[in-house]
Amino acid sequence: MSEKGPIEKKGERGKLLVVEDDVALARGLKRELECRGFEVHVESRGAGALTYAAEKPLDLVILDLRLPDMSGYEVCKKMRQISQPWLIPVLMLTALGEPLDQLRGFAYGADAYLTKPYDTVELLKTISRLLGEMPVNL
Repeated sequence: MSEKGPIEKKGERGKLLVVEDDVALARGLKRELECRGFEVHVESRGAGALTYAAEKPLDLVILDLRLPDMSGYEVCKKMRQISQPWLIPVLMLTALGEPLDQLRGFAYGADAYLTKPYDTVELLKTISRLLGEMPVNL
């Protein structure tokens, strides 16, 4: 066990799509989530995320709202039009923290909304909740 918690087999806990154009943040998220047993694919643009989500089975999407080619709101809306879209939880992770931003996120189909900078424990608990996992010590 590492000081950050148990290191699990990659992909054991599910397949995640991280949609984030900040390379350093995306790299850090990918590393942290893979150490927690998730298989993680990163896309930096909305169009790439939509293509990937349409072609690959996913368990969860972590979605930034400020992307270079379209808003995360639009990505979420279009993702919800893909076959069986409500089976894939969407967690919006963004710097936009106003109540109106959050309401808009939920209106576009988000299942959860966290703001940056985020607390890693809160992020991991939210992911576990969205995946229907039993609470664990993080």
